[in-house]
Amino acid sequence: MKIGKYIPLGDHKDVKVGYGTVDFKNLKTVYVKMNAWVEPDNENEDFDKTISRTRKKIKDFIREYNLGENFKKESIVDLDIRTKGIKLNKRSFMNLEITLFVDKFFDVKGNSIKNLLKKFIHESIDTCLADKTLFNFNKTKIWFKYPCIYMVY
Repeated sequence: MKIGKYIPLGDHKDVKVGYGTVDFKNLKTVYVKMNAWVEPDNENEDFDKTISRTRKKIKDFIREYNLGENFKKESIVDLDIRTKGIKLNKRSFMNLEITLFVDKFFDVKGNSIKNLLKKFIHESIDTCLADKTLFNFNKTKIWFKYPCIYMVY
């Protein structure tokens, strides 16, 4: 029997967002998921340091953000970007998962939690990820610099 739930929340600034839980009947954690294809602006930067700084920025943001009485201040931030193959004009997949620990039981699918987490996700993207000096975000891996028409015979 499947007891986990995932609620997609659409896109925000080319980042696919959503939240869920592993066990909605015995609620202990809620995870927030953000996915995008990222492309660097320059190759000179040390991407390991950039990712580490971004992870710390997100942790600090969560500590300061008011998630209400339902969540504890502790969290786990897992920002996953493969740094070995990052190059200009090449997109790499970014997966950001934030685990929030629950203080009180609540309905995961409820509108109040959905709106709270949607606002939290949008503000975290705007505050911690939308800095264009980090990366440019894209919905897909494929891009065309010069659009053209392909014909199939």
